Amino acid sequence: MEEEAQKRLQALYRAHFGAAPKSIAPLKAHASSRLIYRLGGGKKTVIGVHNDDPQENAAFIEFSRHFRECGLPVPAIYASDAEKDVYLEQDLGDVTLFDLLSKKRTAAGFPKDVIDVYKQAVKILPKFQVEAGKTLDYGFCYPRASFDKKSMMWDLNYFKYYFLRLANTAFDEQALEDDFEAFSDYLLDAPRDFFLYRDFQSRNIMVMGGRPWFIDYQGGRKGALQYDIASLLFDAKADIPFATREDLLAYYVEEAHKHVRFDKRKFLDHYHGFVFIRIMQALGTYGLRGFYERKTHFLQSIPYAIRNLEYLLRTSHLPVKVPALMGVFKALVGSSYLRQFGAAQLKLTVRLQSFSFRDALPVDEHGHGGGFVFDCRALPNPGRIEKYAKLTGKDAPVAAFLKKEAPVKRYLDHAGALIESSVANYRGRNFSDLMVSFGCTGGRHRSVYCAEALAKRLRDVPGVSVELRHLALEKLADSTT
Repeated sequence: MEEEAQKRLQALYRAHFGAAPKSIAPLKAHASSRLIYRLGGGKKTVIGVHNDDPQENAAFIEFSRHFRECGLPVPAIYASDAEKDVYLEQDLGDVTLFDLLSKKRTAAGFPKDVIDVYKQAVKILPKFQVEAGKTLDYGFCYPRASFDKKSMMWDLNYFKYYFLRLANTAFDEQALEDDFEAFSDYLLDAPRDFFLYRDFQSRNIMVMGGRPWFIDYQGGRKGALQYDIASLLFDAKADIPFATREDLLAYYVEEAHKHVRFDKRKFLDHYHGFVFIRIMQALGTYGLRGFYERKTHFLQSIPYAIRNLEYLLRTSHLPVKVPALMGVFKALVGSSYLRQFGAAQLKLTVRLQSFSFRDALPVDEHGHGGGFVFDCRALPNPGRIEKYAKLTGKDAPVAAFLKKEAPVKRYLDHAGALIESSVANYRGRNFSDLMVSFGCTGGRHRSVYCAEALAKRLRDVPGVSVELRHLALEKLADSTT
């Protein structure tokens, strides 16, 4: 087939440009079954595509024509032959946004020039969704014209059968089906009269001259605004720092609001739901291509997707009850097996917090359940000394008092050794979240000091980030405002 595809593309090139290309070289098609080549050395260097799915070809060619008429940066279509399943398009180079970020990423995160390209892409996205979407002929959409109930159920069952089954993850099929129904109904409440790009992610954004250009939108259809920005920001191996994702999301909301008026709060109410369904769709692909078709490079994305789920379980709230689905997510997050594919080495976040034993014990409701609760009540108590009573463990006099107490030093040495042992173990197993809590009677002095001391100690450990909270102090601050 490859030899025949090359002959067809060379003939189309000759017919359009009046001379045969001098070279033809295959290019990687990633998850697609298309055959893609660079034809060069003649009058023009172009990309040639052979795809034996005529409906997909028609969608890409028609969408490309329409988007260019709308002034969007997509490849020009030079020539096509529908009967022979081939077309020629503009050559946008070899650098994708994923290539760019992979080359320039540092331990500190994304450099400014990478974030700048992301911001350009985020700014252009609403022009696809809203402006171009108003006049697009959705009759060319394939396989469906809308991301409707049926489309959602396809994705959810794709996740169930190609990922959960093949990853040997247990679930109650009827309970999960019931949750799929409720979850999809919740997503359908979001306004969805927009163009949904469908696969808006870093490998489908080319970077040429410092500007983003867009490809692979042939799976587009009508849908909600939230899906595409979720696809970009939770693109698994792109591994965008979570703080950067929040900044880009806020930027997108402001830019989209310039094109269409919407309730920003309601937009965000649905956003995390679309993040979840996008992750499930991606996991289905990793399962099909990796577990079933044995294309092992797809499995390398799984640890990143699991870490994304872990972050969502910790930071988001869905306004719909789907206990079976949440149980599946927690099982995936707790799986050592799924975290160890490929060479991925995820950063471990240690969530340190202080609390008062007068309140309930902290519960790790969103992580995988690992961690420690340390009782500081046997340590010397500066709260009983008048000059320290109204201070906290963050204040220098209290810290100085506790630092000179030998029992406190021994306690922190033992606690630190236990925590560092778990940190090393978790990093080796690619877990990305560890919760550590220190409690004392009032949650103001000893527990605060210990949490602060361990945070300082762990910030020097490579591959570890620290989140620090003082729950009793937060509660006190809320009561005085």
